[in-house]
Amino acid sequence: MRRRALGGLGICACPASGRAASERTCPGERRVVSVKPSLPRVVAFSGSAKRPSRTRDLVTAVGAELGRLRRIELTVFDLVDAGPGIGASLRADLPLPAAHLIAAIEGADALIVGTPVYQGGYAGLFKHVFDFVDPARMAGMPVVLTATGGGLRHALVVEHGLRPLFGFFAAHVAPTSVYAGPEDMADGQITDATVAARLATAAVELAALLDVARAIDAGAAA
Repeated sequence: MRRRALGGLGICACPASGRAASERTCPGERRVVSVKPSLPRVVAFSGSAKRPSRTRDLVTAVGAELGRLRRIELTVFDLVDAGPGIGASLRADLPLPAAHLIAAIEGADALIVGTPVYQGGYAGLFKHVFDFVDPARMAGMPVVLTATGGGLRHALVVEHGLRPLFGFFAAHVAPTSVYAGPEDMADGQITDATVAARLATAAVELAALLDVARAIDAGAAA
């Protein structure tokens, strides 16, 4: 029996039934089962060793806004999840909780990262986490940058510290970053209208970058 392609999807139709092979298996034909694409895996990582923390609340808020724009699989981590073993010198020496964090970052389709600002720079353990990450796994990954600090004088750490770091990784970094000071958040929520607007813009940009990344992957697989 001859196969007749439908819509370029590699399925066949049986003349006797007129039904696609996904509904009925033609004699001598292999049943074709369509597979739904998986949801984008988005990891939100806070480089804070405290919980609760404004940094964790901020990255979670970006993830929640992205989730309002499209369906995603969101996982939130902080340094509490990694445990004290994240301070190991070598990746081979990382205990399971810390190793799981690194693997989750490397396996993500997109990242939302946040760090508290200490002494005018990003947190040391935040940087230490990314010292373990394979740069090849970060290349082309969509990323939103966020930070929290004690006042506006720390706001440029995002641009002068985080953006060069993720530029090194060749990540696709959203143009809009989000910085929040203590007066911008209350009870885990964004209270400042300007910060909320930047957060919403960053989420829109991340959604667009996810679409671009998936299109590139689809083209490479074709």
